[in-house]
Amino acid sequence: RVVMDPAEGALLEPGEVLVAPLTDPSWTPLFLPAAAVVVNVGALMSHAVIVARELAIPCVVSVENATQRIQTGMLVKVDGSTGTVTVLEG
Repeated sequence: RVVMDPAEGALLEPGEVLVAPLTDPSWTPLFLPAAAVVVNVGALMSHAVIVARELAIPCVVSVENATQRIQTGMLVKVDGSTGTVTVLEG
């Protein structure tokens, strides 16, 4: 699910992939139901990476235009180990 603002967090269903432009502490509650996180901007020690690691969910950051290239409803595979996001369906 593409979420552009943490205020839209109620739309995120448990098990969905959170796709966001960037994250900061205001986004933290959205990580709890997420199966994985994909972020347009980020680095090795960014908020998204640290929180995802603590919650043991895959995270890929610095995915250029992820919020434009991925649409809500697409089936995607997120591999945090290789840093890849693959669209499987949609």
